[in-house]
Amino acid sequence: MDKEKIILTADRPTGRLHIGHYVGSLKQRVELQNSGIYEKVFIMIADAQALTDNAENPEKVRQNVIEVALDYLACGLDPKKSIIFIQSQIPELCELAFYYMNLVTVSRLQRNPTVKTEIQMRNFETSIPVGFFTYPISQASDITAFRATTVPVGEDQEPMLEQTREIVRKFNAIYGDTLVEPEILLPDNAACLRLPGIDGKSKMSKSLNNCIYLSETTEDLKKKVMSMYTDPNHLRVEDPGSIVGNTVFTYLDAFSKAEHFERYLPDYANLDELKMHYQRGGLGDVKVKKFLNAIMQEELEPIRNKRKEFEKDVPAIYEMLQKGCFIARETAAYTLNNVRKAMKINYFDDQELIKEQVKRFSQK
Repeated sequence: MDKEKIILTADRPTGRLHIGHYVGSLKQRVELQNSGIYEKVFIMIADAQALTDNAENPEKVRQNVIEVALDYLACGLDPKKSIIFIQSQIPELCELAFYYMNLVTVSRLQRNPTVKTEIQMRNFETSIPVGFFTYPISQASDITAFRATTVPVGEDQEPMLEQTREIVRKFNAIYGDTLVEPEILLPDNAACLRLPGIDGKSKMSKSLNNCIYLSETTEDLKKKVMSMYTDPNHLRVEDPGSIVGNTVFTYLDAFSKAEHFERYLPDYANLDELKMHYQRGGLGDVKVKKFLNAIMQEELEPIRNKRKEFEKDVPAIYEMLQKGCFIARETAAYTLNNVRKAMKINYFDDQELIKEQVKRFSQK
């Protein structure tokens, strides 16, 4: 078995990336890429997976591949250190998924909590596209094709990764030790595990229009922060406020640091002091939101500026993706070859099989 430490992670190109992606996985990916711990880092733009619920709108997916690539580079993913590629350009992934389908039951897919949640969110009910229903199997193909040992994702993807591990164990039990079993890597900051939308809903989603995008303009970012959901019962400044379920404070948990208070809100030593004042009353939502806006502007300004630079040479972005696809396909082909060999369907490479058949028929 491979003992290299390898990362595989991905995003669906259905729109620009938002800060939920950033704190949930993207920021950590950059840190891991630069850590020197991992021999290989594969970053996949999952366009084929995006088509499972956008089959009638391929142009949406097509246009957003470049958007995601630009966000990646703007955040600090480096093609010299990470292999950035497009899922649909690696046909070996489809073949692996086809074989894995025989190792998973329909009832097991139906029990997958992530699939159940996504189906409800998209109102699929009984009209679930088969491709969407089976995307945990496709995801297992993506992860195992690159022999990933580590998959950095948000906690909502934990059931998906467990399904991959089940497939790996079953395959190895039947066909021999062939596939690598991956581990999940969650964000360190608990507030980053599931950043809510600006409307207070539990999931930040492009379809719900409650996202803050990494490429937001200064003006749009401010508007979104100032419109954030807070405590609906905190009607007057003097009223005690609740921080539970208060989106502004959830974002402060995720983004604020000690130095932010020194720069933008020196009346408070830290976030705990700010929370206590809000809870006892006498602190208005506007003041807290202005503080959060200052922090968010500081966080996103360098990303926004880098993105504008990369936008000046779009052909270079496609060239980078094409090179990444070439390397990714070589890697996936190696894994697929091992899988075919383990399953004994490598007919033309198996010289022993041919000798056996020659011997068998010569004895008739």
